[in-house]
Amino acid sequence: MALLLEHEFKPLPADKQIETLPFLEAVAHLPPFFDCLGTPIVYSPVKADLTGNIKKIRAVYDSNPAKFKTLQNILEVEKELHGSAWPKTGATLALMWLKRGLKFILVLLQSISDGERDEEHPNLIRVNAMKAYEIALKKYHGWMLQKLFTGSVYALPYKSDLLKALEKGKEVKEEESIEKIHQFLMRATPILDAIYEMYTKMNAELSYKA
Repeated sequence: MALLLEHEFKPLPADKQIETLPFLEAVAHLPPFFDCLGTPIVYSPVKADLTGNIKKIRAVYDSNPAKFKTLQNILEVEKELHGSAWPKTGATLALMWLKRGLKFILVLLQSISDGERDEEHPNLIRVNAMKAYEIALKKYHGWMLQKLFTGSVYALPYKSDLLKALEKGKEVKEEESIEKIHQFLMRATPILDAIYEMYTKMNAELSYKA
């Protein structure tokens, strides 16, 4: 799948220490995923947020690549540096929101890959998108944002159109596209799970609403 497999995630190492640069290189091509969902009023800000958070993390990494070699290094250094303002600051905050945007993408794709659908409208992806939103983003959004997202599902593309967009317009059999999604998820999911686990262990997760 052209969009998802251009820059694959490196396998998660046994110690779950995720190297910052390969991670950033892998996620840098994912913001255009939101272009495939249409509804610019809703998903353009999500895309911009994802892109902005990647840039913030990259800026911190570039300031001292050796010091910030892994994502855990970033959290540890910023925790000591920012004191009581941490974790609501710096690359720690950017990565917190980035992982939520990535979670939305992965849950949506996993749901499609698993064959979850509205049996009366099997070519719609509302069921998949709402599941992703409920799991990844809803509890961090205020009432207005929740209403905006809920309404947006009625303007989402057909599943066939989404898969074609992910293939960058190339006509590919659905089963081939689903297999590529599965391949992407096999690499990306362990990485994202490890980041969530790191935030829990370091007590860096925040629950305030955007």
